[in-house]
Order: sequence, then C-alpha cells, then structure tokens
Amino acid sequence: EVQLQASGGGLVQPGGSLRLSCVGSGFTFDDYAIAWFRQAPGKEREGVSCISISSGTKYYVDHVKGRFTVSRDNAKNTVYLQMNSLQPEDTAVYFCATENMLAGCSINGRIETWGQGTLVTVSS
Repeated sequence: EVQLQASGGGLVQPGGSLRLSCVGSGFTFDDYAIAWFRQAPGKEREGVSCISISSGTKYYVDHVKGRFTVSRDNAKNTVYLQMNSLQPEDTAVYFCATENMLAGCSINGRIETWGQGTLVTVSS
C-alpha cells in the first residue's frame, strides 16, 4: 500500500521552531520528488516547498524563504521540513505529497499521493 505520512506538528510560540517529517512506504521513495503544502483556516491550499529526488533542486515560496529548509534522507524514506522563526501566519495543516517528476520539483507538479496532514499552530 502506497502511504505518505506527515508528522511533527504542534503548538509553538512566535519565533519558535518545528521539524516536520514525511515518511513514505509502499513505493520506491527515491523515484519521486516531494512537495509540501499547507492549508490555513479559511484559506486555500498553498504550495510551500519541494525537493527533487537527489536534493539538487529545492524550492520555497516567498513567504517562507530564509526561514524554512527542506531536506531528504532517501535511505530513511523521509523528507524533512525544518521551520524556524515561525509566525502566526504559518499556522496551518501541513501536507506532503509525491510528485511525478524525474527531474527538479515544483509545487505545481503532478501529485501522485497525498499524505495525512499535521497541524502546526503558532500562537503566543
């Protein structure tokens, strides 16, 4: 069974940090780029970041550039999203997804599998 599971969310104060993990199973993990999305209350889903198969391409939406870092460990079938300097506007459910792209990555790529979301709440 193809599965993608996001975890690591929680409650943090403004300026705090969280590391999200996305673990894949049931497929060849290093055949896919991975993208991160988020959906905040009352807003549409937004592409946040993505990473190519061998980490050669990393993309960040302007809202998080300089604060978030995406990485992957293919030996562990895991992609990480390190989130620093979190602000209330980062509050959202965060999702990871596989992309059918053999080179590079894109938040507009063809999504194969969506993972379950993990809730990030940034509040004082």
